[in-house]
Amino acid sequence: MNLAVAFLLGGSALCLFLAQHPFATYPLALKLLGRWYAAPLRATPSHREMSVAVCVCAYNEERVIQDRIENILSLRASSPNLDILIYVDGASDRTAEIVRSFGDSIVGVISSERLGKTHGMNTLISLTKADIIVFSDANVTFAPDAITCLTAPFADKPVGCVCGHLRYATGDAQGAETGSLYWRLEEHIKALESATGSVMGADGSIFAIRRHLHHPPPANLIDDMYVSLSILCGGARIVRAGDAIAYEPAVSTPREEFRRKIRIACQSFNVHRALWPDIQRLGALDVFKYVSHKLLRWLCFFFLAASGCLFLAALAVAHAWLVLLVLVVSGGAIAALICVARDGLLAKIRDILLAFVATGLGVLQSLRGRQFQTWTPPASARAIHIVEAPRI
Repeated sequence: MNLAVAFLLGGSALCLFLAQHPFATYPLALKLLGRWYAAPLRATPSHREMSVAVCVCAYNEERVIQDRIENILSLRASSPNLDILIYVDGASDRTAEIVRSFGDSIVGVISSERLGKTHGMNTLISLTKADIIVFSDANVTFAPDAITCLTAPFADKPVGCVCGHLRYATGDAQGAETGSLYWRLEEHIKALESATGSVMGADGSIFAIRRHLHHPPPANLIDDMYVSLSILCGGARIVRAGDAIAYEPAVSTPREEFRRKIRIACQSFNVHRALWPDIQRLGALDVFKYVSHKLLRWLCFFFLAASGCLFLAALAVAHAWLVLLVLVVSGGAIAALICVARDGLLAKIRDILLAFVATGLGVLQSLRGRQFQTWTPPASARAIHIVEAPRI
């Protein structure tokens, strides 16, 4: 084997390793790190009970907003002083009318124009003096004890942000989980990260922060990732409360899901670019976790593509033309089968590859300056809603 072939094969192997690391070797590394960097929560005595406010932004959510508000109102049984703030972002349907119908039981802010979710959340937080702010979405349903479980970790003073546990549900059974392997892995990684110090960012469906640690993000950046990572960069912990459960209908249309992943990747990478100078100043463990969990995952598509190209180039340099031809032909045949598969293993592989492609496209859009200050929620995720969330 000549030096050029060895170099190309080594590069291919390195790219393949970097592509799989966020999903395979990173969780294993976290388990090992947990033996030396365990960071259990420690309750600190408090002289008063912390006040809590739930903030939700809505655009055209007439299908779900009434049930969402009623779900939050039901949580006052365990949190009597819970404040509820709803921002309506220039809706063109009956969302504003439904919010107004709740009168003084909630704080409703109705905007006549679309300014985006981040602007809405910044507005709501400026209107409350609550100690703890809970962020959520209009199509999410909280379990009955979600607020109690979500706020409990704040008894540990170093904790500045707490992530809940999101479960995707379908319309066939209330609160049923879709069995998403990806999301189960994501929640597992968050649990391991929390056990070793901090989670690398929060999901907007259910998370809470100390209000005095809130750094208002620019209106063109996604609020959940910016707010949570800003708190981490400020020296506080982000932890996971696995018993604080929220349910959200899954997006059922592949085209909508593909577009959603592009948008989320673009928004997330925009936040990365804005906060990367601060993230680099974190401790070595947090930088390792952030790069492993976030940065390498966004770049996974590019690593896979580079690995394949380098491997084929190595075969060409080695003049292994027959092997190269067999790989190209068989690869094309497998790709065709994957494209037409409707279910089974091949369909799952296609969905995973499309997710990587969508993420890569989102990163490219970010680098080209694309922003998503406003967007239309996926219709399929609003076609069903969960009225009652059972404990599982």
